[in-house]
Amino acid sequence: MVMRTLILPFTLALTLGACSLAPTYQRPETPVAAQWGNAVSDQGRQVEQLDWQAFIVDPVLHQLVETALNNNRSLRQTLLDIEQARAQYRIQRADRVPGLNAGASGNRQHLPSDLASDGREGVGSAYQVGLSLPEYEVDLFGRVKSLSDAALEQYLSTEEVGRAARIALIAEVSQAYLTLDGAERRLALTDQTLASREDSLALVVQRLRAGTATELDHQEALGLVEQSRAERESTVRQQRQAYNALVLLLGSADAGKAIPDERSQAPMVLQDIAPGTSSTLIERRPDILAAEHQLRARNADIGAARAAFFPRISLTGTFGTSSAQMAGLFDAGSGSWSFMPQLSVPLFDAGRNRAGLSLAEARKDWAVAAYEGTIQVAFREVADALAATDTLRREEASRRALADTSRATLALAKARYEGGVDNHLRYLDAQRSSYVNEAAFIEVSTERQLALVDLFRALGGGWPSKG
Repeated sequence: MVMRTLILPFTLALTLGACSLAPTYQRPETPVAAQWGNAVSDQGRQVEQLDWQAFIVDPVLHQLVETALNNNRSLRQTLLDIEQARAQYRIQRADRVPGLNAGASGNRQHLPSDLASDGREGVGSAYQVGLSLPEYEVDLFGRVKSLSDAALEQYLSTEEVGRAARIALIAEVSQAYLTLDGAERRLALTDQTLASREDSLALVVQRLRAGTATELDHQEALGLVEQSRAERESTVRQQRQAYNALVLLLGSADAGKAIPDERSQAPMVLQDIAPGTSSTLIERRPDILAAEHQLRARNADIGAARAAFFPRISLTGTFGTSSAQMAGLFDAGSGSWSFMPQLSVPLFDAGRNRAGLSLAEARKDWAVAAYEGTIQVAFREVADALAATDTLRREEASRRALADTSRATLALAKARYEGGVDNHLRYLDAQRSSYVNEAAFIEVSTERQLALVDLFRALGGGWPSKG
């Protein structure tokens, strides 16, 4: 009988199942087209088959990304946000299970004769040892379950935000390294051009002294040298700033030592990616998944708001032994128990519950709009990245051919000038064109690799595993 009394509150709590009043969740219709618009080639590796280690083919960049994932402070803060959300969910989930406390208490009290029940002055004692059930709500209408579900979805959303932060960090490190590489390639070209123009200036000075060149030729050659010097300083500035940005992302005091002075001329990332479909995008991009978890959480909030209109039943009880003497706590007949169910029915709250339901419904509508907006932004980012990689691939080929042609033209113009066939003006124009076209090729080749990184990020490629 005693044990039956002890487990009665737990039996009631666990068998009176909660009927959820939350609306049945339905994913909103995708507010974007089923395809990417322009004809997109499916050549290349499918995004779902890739992780970031496979996408990044340069071993140095691979190591830099590993360093950033281990040391970046912004990512560390985001991961700590996930831990906070997980703890908050565990706290909320604990409300769904009855608690059990063990306790012991003692009390000695002096009573004057006029307050004592027998009219005699004395000292009274009371001791108690037992188990207690803290106030526990029997979740008949799913209020506690809905709150727990909302906390779970909030945690899952935060976890997806953490995945998005990892993706963003990997992409930023990759793009910073590519930007640094492009700046240093332009710097090498500028140094080479400056040396060539200084040699050309020296030749013009010799001819000026010999009377075979004019002062105009001298000033033009001098102007090209100064132009190269100015462009070199501009490129050095860009190179140093790109280096500083990369070091910041790596998050380590010794990060600069891992950045080599010379880099491979081979591509640093995979050159062909198949984008798949927009439905694949929705299933993989962590920001879209985070927005959907937020929507599910707001859906669960409606269930909690609806349950507030219905009665609440809470249970409180104790079981143990009590005695006036400590030595008699465990004697026969010292058992004691109490069981106190409570029922509360909302009768008048000045519209509080109805306002709470309206607020929950409005927040869900807001979450729907945010979810749809996230999908639209993601779709636009992928479309832009596809357009960039598609056009930059062809532009890079044309820029390479143009740079090769300009280099050959410069060699011919130099030979003709030095042989006295052409004047200095044509040679000067060939120098300008060659430098501009070589720099443009470096710029476009860098942009194409940056665009590939941006495409992989926009497609929600397997940067980190979900496990």
